[in-house]
Amino acid sequence: MPDISGQNYIAGARSAKGTVIVQSLDASTGEALPYEFHQATEEEVNAAAQAAASAYPQYRSLSASRRAEFLDAIADELDALGDDFVALVCRETALPAARIQGERGRTSGQMRLFAKVLRRGDFYGARIDRALPERKPLPRPDLRQCRMGLGPVAVFGASNFPLAFSTAGGDTASALAAGCPVVFKAHSGHMVTAECVADAVIRAAEKTNMPKGVFNMIYGGGVGEWLVKHPAIQAVGFTGSLRGGRALCDMAAARPQPIPVFAEMSSINPVVVMPDALKNRGDAIANELTASVVMGCGQFCTNPGLVIGVRSPEFDALLEKLVGFMSEQPAQTMLNAGTLSSYGSGLEHLKGHTGISHLAGKAQQGNQAQPQLFKADARLLIEGDPLLQEEVFGPTTVVVEVADKAELMRALQGLHGQLTATLIAEPGDLTEAADLVALLEQKAGRLLLNGYPTGVEVCDAMVHGGPYPATSDARGTSVGTLAIDRFLRPVCYQNFPDALLPDALKNANPLRIKRLVDGETSDAAL
Repeated sequence: MPDISGQNYIAGARSAKGTVIVQSLDASTGEALPYEFHQATEEEVNAAAQAAASAYPQYRSLSASRRAEFLDAIADELDALGDDFVALVCRETALPAARIQGERGRTSGQMRLFAKVLRRGDFYGARIDRALPERKPLPRPDLRQCRMGLGPVAVFGASNFPLAFSTAGGDTASALAAGCPVVFKAHSGHMVTAECVADAVIRAAEKTNMPKGVFNMIYGGGVGEWLVKHPAIQAVGFTGSLRGGRALCDMAAARPQPIPVFAEMSSINPVVVMPDALKNRGDAIANELTASVVMGCGQFCTNPGLVIGVRSPEFDALLEKLVGFMSEQPAQTMLNAGTLSSYGSGLEHLKGHTGISHLAGKAQQGNQAQPQLFKADARLLIEGDPLLQEEVFGPTTVVVEVADKAELMRALQGLHGQLTATLIAEPGDLTEAADLVALLEQKAGRLLLNGYPTGVEVCDAMVHGGPYPATSDARGTSVGTLAIDRFLRPVCYQNFPDALLPDALKNANPLRIKRLVDGETSDAAL
């Protein structure tokens, strides 16, 4: 059993000045685990933010290759977390061991991916416009631009991914890659997990001689407000509820110096089932949809919460199959009691709406979530009923039947912003689908064809973001290498001597990176 201190991490040391104690719980039974954690005081939160600020000048001045060494070392430490660690995560989250093992690999893998980004150098976005002293009527000065880290970043752990979106998850990885020290707010649902991972990060920092304060972590409820409002914090990463994300956005905007909040919040991820696809493989679609809805007890931000199709005998058959398949699905344990309670409330709201009918699913009882299926009138989307836009976080989905393609377009037009939008279609369905695709492009960050959204690849091309309320800023992503962009800002140097320029902009191009030089891409020295 690992040694758990339950203390906050500040500047590479442990701190337990607060008297409020928070308890780790077994997600399946609700029983207290033998681990207690000291909620951070305001003084400790301030100290953590200041430690990150103190580390920032030294950390951002390190070469990209040195930061890459740090990320690789974190990955190695994560991979070394053994079976006892996996067992603890399972107890805190009720997630199966195979899921935790896979998530551990994803978490270390994205650290290594960002290390690769640092070594290849494209994140600098280096641009050079050399001086044109003879230009008429006015000469052009020498102008050079590259990007640097914003400063200390506050990261909030997500409940549903205790590793990949948590302590050493994508927000932390991308912030550290950008040259930004991190203050991490541990999620109350898996504090033991957070401590074990934080220990791994600190070990990696010590092995690679990173500055004290490059990574800090605090525990407790209500401490996030102090963190977001601290003047040292320059950006926030968050994955969670719409209510929580909006609160952080409002806090950050109200600061004397407003800062960006990159919040992933709420998405119902529509799946549009096209006529030819239903004719050719309706039974398979029903089976695959059901599997996607109940995967991981529906606790994915990309869970398909809305299924839309045009009225037809084949759509009726799909609905009948969905009713049968969803009725057969077993109950599952959710991440924690709060998640289960929110799921129950969401179901009651759906059941209480006159325009929504309940098609399948046993009544909620005990401490497990029962899968559910509903059908809603298309007018609720067309008229903008807010209930149908609300994410019900759990193993449930809502089916909407439309009269024809025109009504389908009106229904989709009524949707708010989404992380994903999916088309299940055959080639014949796509011959006149350009307008449909164009509409979905305005609604979602990732469009899928003949796949299901509950699977997010960590790679260069991935977008895990979308228009509000899916995220607070549709220009970014929280998964994939583009995530580093959120924590970088451009800096321009005018008429600077070569010796004072960053390596990315020096004439000799010592980093051997590709740069935009006088409008042409080049990796040559100047």
